Amino acid sequence: MTSPLHRAKRPATALAGPYGHPFHPILVTVPIGAWVTSLVFDLASYVVPDPAFLVRGSLWLIATGVIGALGAALFGFLDFLGIERGTAAYRTGIVHMCLNLTVTAAYGLAWAWRAAGGATAEPVPAGQVALAAVSLAALAVSGYLGGKLAYRYGVRVADEKTQAEGFHT
Repeated sequence: MTSPLHRAKRPATALAGPYGHPFHPILVTVPIGAWVTSLVFDLASYVVPDPAFLVRGSLWLIATGVIGALGAALFGFLDFLGIERGTAAYRTGIVHMCLNLTVTAAYGLAWAWRAAGGATAEPVPAGQVALAAVSLAALAVSGYLGGKLAYRYGVRVADEKTQAEGFHT
């Protein structure tokens, strides 16, 4: 019989990525990068003479992030399936998942809010910038929890014997 820790290291299905190399961590770079860059564009829209290109770019980046987050969520859920209920890792996974879904929903609403405003030559409104900043802060907390799942609890990380292979000369 395998231990809960051993099961959490193995993919629930081949779709989740091979042993020791899950797909979820690489996929999260798309929404994180898109949403961080969208906030940079939002802030930059206040310092350039014609911010329309930044406003449009931020809208597209938010949409890209939402689509990327939905893809990353599918693979993250496959990793979550390997975690035994009632454990600290499971509870951390629940909070991580709920935060990510909330952030994705917030960015979905942000996209709708911005798209409804139409193309504008004005900087991104302060309320929309504030929503992006709060959403990004929540994403940072969730990212910390995702790191805790991998680096503290070892979810989908290869065992030490496998890792040691990289240190043989």
